[in-house]
Amino acid sequence: MRILFLNPVGILGGAERALVDLLACLRKMEPALSLHLIAGTDGPLVELARGLGVETRVLALPDSLAALGDSGLRGQGRAGLWRFTRDLAPTPLMLARYGLELRRAVRDVAPDLIHSNGIKTHLLSAATTGLAIPLVWHVHDFLGERPLVRRALMGMRLLASAAIANSQAVGEDARAVLGDVPVHVVPNGVDVERFSPGPGDGAHLDELAALPPAPPGTPRVGLVATYARWKGHDVFLEAAALLTRQRPDLPVRFYLVGAPLYRTAGSQFTEAELREWVERHGLTGRVGFVPFQPEPARVYRALDVFVHASTRREPFGLTIAEALACGRAAVISRSSGAAESLRNEADVLAIAPGNANTLAAALRRLLEDEGLRDTLAFSARATAVYRFSRERYTRDILEVYRGLVSPRGHS
Repeated sequence: MRILFLNPVGILGGAERALVDLLACLRKMEPALSLHLIAGTDGPLVELARGLGVETRVLALPDSLAALGDSGLRGQGRAGLWRFTRDLAPTPLMLARYGLELRRAVRDVAPDLIHSNGIKTHLLSAATTGLAIPLVWHVHDFLGERPLVRRALMGMRLLASAAIANSQAVGEDARAVLGDVPVHVVPNGVDVERFSPGPGDGAHLDELAALPPAPPGTPRVGLVATYARWKGHDVFLEAAALLTRQRPDLPVRFYLVGAPLYRTAGSQFTEAELREWVERHGLTGRVGFVPFQPEPARVYRALDVFVHASTRREPFGLTIAEALACGRAAVISRSSGAAESLRNEADVLAIAPGNANTLAAALRRLLEDEGLRDTLAFSARATAVYRFSRERYTRDILEVYRGLVSPRGHS
């Protein structure tokens, strides 16, 4: 079987890390498969795919297309829609040109199946109309919350042979948008060998954050996320400030690990904004900024408590699976897709999203109770191995592929 993956970017966000795990596991479990990738920008995804032996091509999206997104339209009203329409005006001709290039690239590969891994490539897959190739849309987002995307994909849904959703909540939302398209729920997986318990190196984390070494016994609490505004960096910092006021004697350090990775304007915090917030609330020296880490397992192991603080429902939350696989005690938003597979008070502490007081209370509970931290950490690892392994993830996706491609001796 020859499979072509389409991904709009070459950076390593959650959807891209899930794709890398899928490619690596397909290589291991089904070495006879012929794997191909077309990415809209260059970056570490492209390098990793090539390193896995995946035939990879960068078909560069024009800058204005790469930066275009309607996720910022939530709550923006007519003014936001007008701005988006203004930015969209020059794109039809660019879309047509890119679509022709993409169609030629697909025909060159001659795949038995196309797996689109992002909303932009779902939309661009219209270029494959008439090629009679099964098309799978991998849905990593709530389509119903994206006003223009929702309308566009509803109109294009006859193109999709099937969809894969990364959580039950995303699956329900996708079914409402895609109608009769079969939607298969396949929770994300991670490499539980790479993400595994091990000695924590807090000094390394301090070095990455340009902080002096913390005194021995200082617990470390971290949020690992891109700087997207809905990831809850402001809530995390507010909870840190609350906890510091409540327990000024508690020797704890807080870390923001990540960067503004995406190109969609207005959708992300800048580091300058977050640093100004830290200074204004008297947290200088207590909060460290760690740049994006392409190999984050060492970061997770250096934390005593991992935090997931997204302020709206999260489609999945790959960092949750990674941190739990590393055996970390965690406080997570109960509206994340990963939380569907986790037990509150047994695997994690699951809290309502967007509430700094609730987050501060959960953190204080864990920081004051080392036994509870150890219990959650042990259970987290066992649950991650059982529910979030990339082998399980790959087997489930292969089952979807095989239901779409008839066995005719493809290799």
